Amino acid sequence: MAEGPASDPTAGGDATTETETNAGTPAADREGESRVFVSGEARRDAAARTLGLAAGVLGLSGALVWRFPGLTDPAWMRAELADLGALAPPAFVALQALQVVLAPVPGQVLGGIGGYLFGTLAGTLLSMVGVAVGSALVFLASDRFGRPYVERALDPTALSRWDGFVERHGAAGLFALFLLPAFPDDLLCFVAGLSELRLRGFLVIVLVGRTPTFVAASYAGTRLADGRPVAFAGVVIALAAVSVLVYLGRERVDRAAGRNRT
Repeated sequence: MAEGPASDPTAGGDATTETETNAGTPAADREGESRVFVSGEARRDAAARTLGLAAGVLGLSGALVWRFPGLTDPAWMRAELADLGALAPPAFVALQALQVVLAPVPGQVLGGIGGYLFGTLAGTLLSMVGVAVGSALVFLASDRFGRPYVERALDPTALSRWDGFVERHGAAGLFALFLLPAFPDDLLCFVAGLSELRLRGFLVIVLVGRTPTFVAASYAGTRLADGRPVAFAGVVIALAAVSVLVYLGRERVDRAAGRNRT
């Protein structure tokens, strides 16, 4: 009777250990390690937020133009801006920084206002200075005062969704989220402040990741100031559509990846 192949205790032990390790790790946890969004619910919330923001911006802009037709007159706009004098740029930077710290309005809305008031290039630059200042303040406060401060500042549900995100996905995952329009800047800054990420590296991520969205927002605002509301609406709709497609497309990729691992 022929003997079967001799077993390799070392190989068998490794295989058993790997099997036991995988069996002991919930599939959802293994799948979550590669996700940018921590759950499908978080991704759908982001998509809904983007659509809501786009609808709100278009609706508010249309109402303002209808109520105040002079808003689409470039000569009137430049005259009003001249009345503000040298205080206009620093005031706008401060307002953009405050939206990160306090989040009263989405930064992209202010980015569009910056483009309307200052033009695409100047509006983008001023917006990014304000975003960098506000992001640094939130990051430093989170880093300095730690988790108790963040738990008081953030909604518990939001914190539970994104807690430890940077540790799981690193700077690349954080950068991917900053690329997405309508994603809450303040939340990401708080979460990043609890990580091992350095301020300098964090600001590079913020500036590079947020600039494309603010360029588009400033461009849209400039088109509205030039009396081209159709072009303005087209940019807003395009931003929202791209964001939603990214959100939903990523969800399908995550589901497929989860099936491949089982």
